[in-house]
Amino acid sequence: MPRIALATYDPGTEPSRDPDLRGLIAELRAAGADAESRYWDDPDADWAVYDLVLIRSTWDYAWRTAEFLAWVDRVDALTRLLNPADVVRWNVDKRYLGELAGAGVPTVPTRYLPPGTEPVLPTAHEYVIKPASGAGARYAARYAPEEREVATRHLERMHAEGLTAMVQPYLRGIDRHGERALHFFGGRLLHASRKGAVLVSGTPFDAEKTAHPSLEKWQPTDAELDVAQRALAAVPGGAERLLYGRVDLVDGEDGQPCVMELELTEPQLFLDLHPESRPRIAQFIIEAAKGS
Repeated sequence: MPRIALATYDPGTEPSRDPDLRGLIAELRAAGADAESRYWDDPDADWAVYDLVLIRSTWDYAWRTAEFLAWVDRVDALTRLLNPADVVRWNVDKRYLGELAGAGVPTVPTRYLPPGTEPVLPTAHEYVIKPASGAGARYAARYAPEEREVATRHLERMHAEGLTAMVQPYLRGIDRHGERALHFFGGRLLHASRKGAVLVSGTPFDAEKTAHPSLEKWQPTDAELDVAQRALAAVPGGAERLLYGRVDLVDGEDGQPCVMELELTEPQLFLDLHPESRPRIAQFIIEAAKGS
C-alpha cells in the first residue's frame, strides 16, 4: 500500500479553493493507496515517510516563491516528488516561454521587463501585463494603448516588489474561441477543457479575477494536440519525466494555436467537469508511487 501525500495550501479559516482534492484522495484510497493531503508549508510534516509527494494545489506559492522552491528541493531530496524539483523550478518562471519559442514551439509573443527596465509599451494594439512568476491571474491586467499611464503604474508596482513583468499582445482570438486547456497524465492526453477570457478590459491588476470562467468540455483539434505535445517534448530533460502537465492554448494572430502557459507545477484538473478521469489519474499516481 503506497503512502502518498497530495501537497496543497493552507486556506486558514476559509474553505479550500481546490475542488479536486477531496475526490482524488477518495479515489486513491479506493484504489488501495494510503493517501492524504498535507499543507506544503506544514512544519510538522515528515515528507520522508511518503513514497510519493504529489504537488497539487500549492496555490499561494507565487507570493512565497523562494520559500516554496526551497521546500521543493528539500522534499525532492527526501522522497519522490512529482513533478521533479528541477522541472518545477523551471516552470514557476514564465521566461520558459522564450525557451519554448526558441525550440520552435508556437507561443504567445512575450517581452520581459525586469526591475530597472525602461517601460516600453505597445502603442498600436491592446496588450497584457503580468508577472513572470504568478498564478491565478495575479497582478495581470489588459490595457489599451491610451492607458499607458495606469499600465506604467502597474509596472512600477511590480518592479517595486522585485517582480519581472511580461508584456504580451492581447490576442483577439481569446474573445472568439477562449483558452483551451489540454491535460496530460502519464504522457497521455487525459481530457481537455475550454474557458472564456479571464482578463476583462478595465479590471485593475490587483483585483480578484475568475480564473476559469465559462468552463466547458472540449475536443482538441489535431493542430492543438500537435502544439501541446511539442511543448511538452521541449521541457528540459524530456516529457517522459513528467507525471502531469496542462498546456493552455489560444489562437494566435494567424488563427493557429499557440502556447499561453505550460502548467507543470500545480494545475487545476477540472475533475468536477471530467469525473471520468479520476480513476485513470489515481492509477497513474499509484504507479508512480510504486516506481513503475
